[in-house]
Amino acid sequence: MGAVGQHASSKSNVLSPEVSALAIPWKRVALFASIALGFFLLGFVPMWFKTSAAIEQRDASQRAVRLAQLHNTLATAVIDVQRGQLEPARQLTSDFYTNLRRQIDSDTGSLFTSAQREELVSLLSERDELITLLARSDPASMERLYRIYATYSKITNNGK
Repeated sequence: MGAVGQHASSKSNVLSPEVSALAIPWKRVALFASIALGFFLLGFVPMWFKTSAAIEQRDASQRAVRLAQLHNTLATAVIDVQRGQLEPARQLTSDFYTNLRRQIDSDTGSLFTSAQREELVSLLSERDELITLLARSDPASMERLYRIYATYSKITNNGK
């Protein structure tokens, strides 16, 4: 039995240096992790600022495109009325008013400032009468539509 006890104790003495060699140096791991995090942030922060600027630019561009689409819808209706194509003009005018109403009623993401929205509400009151004039092929619809176009352009500064 003595030989077994000696053999077991000599085996534990041999494992002891191996176990201590496998011990993880936590200070060194924390240092490397901190350095890696620092390099990550060094690359991440500038890209985050660039992304934020790009998002703002994209939103401004989308707003400008939607404003242009709304303006162009009304301008095309005016051109159609001048050509005597009253049915396409009526449809475009209806589309213009529908989109205008949607933008005026929108609390967030509206194309217009609150002051512009207040002024544009007056244009909405003329919707039904103008569409009726266009449906009846009334010659007065051309002057009325042009007046609405001029008012809209003035309010939204598209007429500069």
